[in-house]
Amino acid sequence: MSTTADPLDALAGLPGVPDSVDSVRKAVDRVYGHRIMRRRSNEITSEAALRGARGSAALSGAEWALEEVRRRSDFSGDGEARTVGAALRLTAEAGQLLSIWRQSPLRVLARLHLVAAADADGTAGRPRLAGEPVEEPLVELELPDADEVAGRLEGLSQLIIAGSAAPALVMAAVVHGELLSLRPFGSHNGLVARAAERIVLVGSGLDPKSICPAEAGHAEQGRAAYVAALDGYASGTPEGMAAWIAYCGRSVELGVRESTAVCEAMQRGAA
Repeated sequence: MSTTADPLDALAGLPGVPDSVDSVRKAVDRVYGHRIMRRRSNEITSEAALRGARGSAALSGAEWALEEVRRRSDFSGDGEARTVGAALRLTAEAGQLLSIWRQSPLRVLARLHLVAAADADGTAGRPRLAGEPVEEPLVELELPDADEVAGRLEGLSQLIIAGSAAPALVMAAVVHGELLSLRPFGSHNGLVARAAERIVLVGSGLDPKSICPAEAGHAEQGRAAYVAALDGYASGTPEGMAAWIAYCGRSVELGVRESTAVCEAMQRGAA
């Protein structure tokens, strides 16, 4: 990795990426300018967190109705319930880790996995070792070995700590794509990758109140589209990388649409 150039500059300049960045920025600005945001932003944030957690859980195989997620208080039952519970815990935890992310991203990732795994054994909160299995049925990419994982995690950590002038969307897409391609933990990698994406989007200032749930947008586009876009990222080609960034941008815009609809519903109720 170059020490004199921003390694994300080339990605930010790929065909179509500037348009995606501009479209996301305009969409986010519109929802932040909604009149309801001036008085009830905390409610919008809470609702976005719920919808984001539901979307992330759906991509990990637990496709629950929003009202079921809202209604339930016990998530200790079957595998789907535990997945939804993990997604909710991660969404809550992500907001507590913003100040640590830029100084110690690997520490944050370890914490996210520990929170997601909850009742797991001693492998929770640490990257997998050689020979340890990975449970991530949605992703069928070739699994990097433990040494490659360690090296690429260190590279990602250095990139985050050094900072970048690239748009937040580009950094968030890279963090998400890299973590899901690596699957550094024995389980819950998708949930952790999407929580890390949220941390970047919020911590960068693009979505400081966390009201644009990209996870909901990922889920709305469907699991097949998610996997296809990730394949593009993993290919490492300019076209594949650009397509993944554009896909992530569309997910943010769909998250904006979710929160805009919530704002509109609140406004009608207040009229």
